[in-house]
Amino acid sequence: MKNVRVAFKILDDGERPPPGFQFIRCHMIFDIKMEDFRRKAWLVAGGHVTDVPPTITYSSVVGRETVRIALTLAALNDLEVKVADIMNAFVTAPTEEKIWTILGPEFGNNQGKKAVIVRALYGLKNAGASFRHHLADCMKHLGYTPCLADPDLWMKPEVRPDDGMAYYAYILCYVDDILSNAHNAEDVLHRLDKYFMLKPGSLGDPDIYLGAKLKKMKLPNGVKAWAMSPAQYVHQSVKNVEKYLEENLSARWKLPSKAENPFAIGFSPELDDSPELDPSLSSYYQSQIGILRWMVELGRIDMMTEVSMLVSHLAMPREGHLEAIFHIYAYLKQKYNSRLAFDPTYPSIDMSDFKECDWKQFYGDVKEAIPPNAPETRGKDVDLRMFVDSDHAGDKLTRRSRTGFMIFMNTALIDALSKKQATIETSVFGAEFVALKHGMERLCGLRYKLRMMGVSISGPSYIYGDNMSVIHNTQ
Repeated sequence: MKNVRVAFKILDDGERPPPGFQFIRCHMIFDIKMEDFRRKAWLVAGGHVTDVPPTITYSSVVGRETVRIALTLAALNDLEVKVADIMNAFVTAPTEEKIWTILGPEFGNNQGKKAVIVRALYGLKNAGASFRHHLADCMKHLGYTPCLADPDLWMKPEVRPDDGMAYYAYILCYVDDILSNAHNAEDVLHRLDKYFMLKPGSLGDPDIYLGAKLKKMKLPNGVKAWAMSPAQYVHQSVKNVEKYLEENLSARWKLPSKAENPFAIGFSPELDDSPELDPSLSSYYQSQIGILRWMVELGRIDMMTEVSMLVSHLAMPREGHLEAIFHIYAYLKQKYNSRLAFDPTYPSIDMSDFKECDWKQFYGDVKEAIPPNAPETRGKDVDLRMFVDSDHAGDKLTRRSRTGFMIFMNTALIDALSKKQATIETSVFGAEFVALKHGMERLCGLRYKLRMMGVSISGPSYIYGDNMSVIHNTQ
């Protein structure tokens, strides 16, 4: 409780709250942290009863794609990566809401007194936004500027004293989880500690970041690269599902004993006509979809398509869809240990695979639109490649096709997608062309982000596909 007392301005006996302030209640919540099973308790405000404009509640976090890029650049430019966790993050920031409460027994002798909430207490609608704005002011004071392509990536031009290499130091903010990427990353976080108290023992080499195990590994080619493994998250999620089945659904379902693939052979979610789930099981299905989606974000792209197919049935899930969820967990139980390495090695690109064509008669002497406000490039340059494909009429009910692509920066997988197309294409060519268009749009966005991060791109992006009609149509 001593950590949150600063959030309350206790009023004197008989003193009334300021005019225009709204009364809310506060309560305690309890939780157990998954990564180390620590028991935690929070005093939170009932912010759901307050009327706050949406414009002051939005708070963003750094993109997972940005995290992968930063880790790859750290290995490419031989920079340190350190992490830290800000202690009692939200209550360090002032709140813009006008609210007061009556203190409970957890405040000891002050029980029953009136108090104005002056800090961004957990539970308030604008707590996240208030903390983010407070942290942004600190970052600017330390000389960092936000990346225009991802405002939660903070960058600062630096020069490594050992060899004089010019590069950008990055700080990535995911709420109160801070990741520093620099030649003196630990010193950077120590400077931050002077403004925001960091949790004891949290400053140092990465361990668990965003629910995944993060460590540096030596690849078979001798290159050292950062790798992300959601194995611990996956293992705990499987245990939670098994416990839920044992306590609630043991008479109806259990995890299959054998699952070589995420889906059972021949299963098509769109054709399933089993009974609809009741509200309780529908809510459970939706929660499990969220967990599986996060596993995909952390690197389990081997089940990305199957999870995407089940996402389409969130509004009206059926028993067969829930059984498919359990089949995926059985697959994860057998193959829970995975690791996604962000290899900075430059790829070997056979230029004979790419035909150079003259499009000037159609488009004139045009060049790539470089953002005029892009920062100067620093550090080593990178190559971009994309592998794209489609599954024509993969949905057997609607005949809609599916887009799939993977984007690599050097040899590191930065982005991947499996998504049902919005249109119904009558030919394989049409489905492949739509997939290429979707991938190109994402690739253009990635090139923009890299330029706004100050990263030099060595040349054009190289796109690989297997439909010769589409390839010839682009030449």
